[in-house]
This record gives sequence, structure tokens and C-alpha cells, in this order.
Amino acid sequence: MQAGGVCVSGAQAGVRCAPARSVARLATAKRTDLGSVFKTGHARPFLAQVSSQVATKKAELGDAPRSRSFAAVRMSAGKDAPMLTDAAQLISSVETFVFDCDGVIWKGDTLIDGIPETLDMLRALGKKLIFVTNNSTKSRKQYGKKFESLGLDVSEEEIFSSSFAAAGYLKSIDFAADKKVYIIGEVGIQKELEQAGIQYLGGPVGAVVVGFDRYLNYYKLQYATLCIRENPGCLFIATNCDAVTHLTDAQEWAGGGSMVGAIKGSTKKEPTVVGKPSTFMLDYLANKFNISKTQICMVGDRLDTDILFGQNGGCKTLLVLSGVTDLKTLQSPDNSIQPDFYTNQLSDLLAAKKVATV
Repeated sequence: MQAGGVCVSGAQAGVRCAPARSVARLATAKRTDLGSVFKTGHARPFLAQVSSQVATKKAELGDAPRSRSFAAVRMSAGKDAPMLTDAAQLISSVETFVFDCDGVIWKGDTLIDGIPETLDMLRALGKKLIFVTNNSTKSRKQYGKKFESLGLDVSEEEIFSSSFAAAGYLKSIDFAADKKVYIIGEVGIQKELEQAGIQYLGGPVGAVVVGFDRYLNYYKLQYATLCIRENPGCLFIATNCDAVTHLTDAQEWAGGGSMVGAIKGSTKKEPTVVGKPSTFMLDYLANKFNISKTQICMVGDRLDTDILFGQNGGCKTLLVLSGVTDLKTLQSPDNSIQPDFYTNQLSDLLAAKKVATV
């Protein structure tokens, strides 16, 4: 069996485009035509008519203020998020803080400044803390060890990864006990499936789970493709669709979304996404801990995963600029996702402690 085809993308997919040389000739011809009109004076009556209409319109408007620029109109369509200036008020308005990890708590294996003091302060104020990561390479238990290695006192019960979400989703739909899962991913997914009693070796394959995989190869892509396309009812589950990830604190690396995208391309199917911004994990947390979503503040560094995750669940949202998103991206007219507040890094919440001691 052989799969083949032509890969196309974008709004013009499937549309034949004119050769660049033809387009250039057309554009040149149009410029020449307009130029000849103005040179021969045929445009003078037209220009006189336009000038007359402009003068009439000015007279109608009188002293009315001039219209805003196009950019200003676009900015007014979506209000920019304000910078967090009253940390104490935000902290007092919620009972629970849900934190992303990469870019918020750490970058790679480096702890971000002020994190231990900030978490200690929030716990002292009686806030519940939960850590949710889209990184599927580790299990909850493994993440517990990472927190410990960074000097943070965080229990396994406070940690939720997209690998855990994949296993939890399969359990929630009563995944058939006689079916197996094929994994594109790393040990985190394996361990969470084992914990949930779900088999991932052998066949028949009833679900393909795709997460971040530093050992991705063509065999894995082809086998996953065949399972999804040829096994009746085979599920396609993505732990996340993050474009990039932080393997180190120095730069961004291709994320799990690149692996998911490869399978989407070969199967022409959309996955069920169990990580952020899907609300599956948020619904699970709200039920497990009996938390009202309106009493949660979601803190993250990504607009299209963390902030959207919080907004989809009806939570307050705080964007930190210590990870993927910078201020320019946040305030770009092209960005439609605005958090309730933004701040430079999580430790800015310590301002609430300073206020309390004054």
C-alpha cells in the first residue's frame, strides 16, 4: 500500500497561480496605462470632480474631529490587556492558582527568579496551587522529581501533565480493554498509560496518542498513519499542539505540534486534543478538587494555549512575559487573545506581600 499526493497549504490551496512573469507584465501594463492617462491630461476632469466632492464633504463635517487611522480603529476592536498593578487585589479575588510550568516556573532546567518566594507567599495566604503542563515527556511522578531537584516543595497530587490527560481521557471514554495504544511520544505517556492500566504494546491498535518525541522517525509516522487510516474507529489523540518548547533556557525548540502536524498531514484527520487549550484537564481539576472555575486564576506564558485554556474555562487569566510571548506579540493588532492582566514574571505577585507589610 502506498500513499501519495501533493502537499498544499494556505488560503489559495488548489488554485492555480499565474506565473510571476505574467503578473509582473500585468502590473507594468497597469502602471503604464495610468501614467499615460495623467501625462495626456485626460485625468484633469476626474481630479477636478474628486476635489469638488472632498470640498463638499469637508463643509458637511464642519469642525468634526478627523477620523482615526486604520490602525487605531483595529486596536479599538479588541481592548489591550492592562499590566498588573494591584497584585493583592488579584490574589484576594481567587482561591486557586493554576500555573503552566515551562516559561512560568522554569525555562529548560533553570528556575526563574523569585519562584520559591512567590509560591511560599501564595500558600501562606491559603491559596491552592496546581501545576499544569503540556509537556508529555514526563509522568506526574517524574515531574515531582524535577520540582524537587529545583528546590520546590510540590506534591504529585498538585501536578498534571498532558501525558496524564491522555491516559485520563482514554479512561473517561472506557477505552476497550482488548485494544492497544500506539504512542508517538516519550516515557511520560508510557508511564501514565501503565498507571491507568491501559496497554500500549502490540495490537490491535484502537488509539494513536501523539506527543513530543525527540526520537521521531519515518517508521513511527507511517505506522501511526496506517493505524488511523485503516483500523476502523481508531482514535487520534494529541497531548498538545504547541509549536515550540523549551528544552533549554537559551532557545526555543520545535514542539509537540510539529509531530501532531505530521500525522494530520498524512491522515487528513483532526486529533482530539487533551492538553491546553482543551478544557479537559480544567474540568477534571474542578471536579477532583471541587473548585469553582470562576475562583481560578490561570497563569501562563502562551496566549494560544495557557490564556485560551483559562478563558475557555471561565477563569481569570494572567500572562507572564518570561516565556514564549513578549509584549510586542501581546499588543500586536493581529493578536485576538487578551488576558485579564499581564506582568513580566510570576514573582511580580510578591508586590502584594510588600503592600501587606507597609
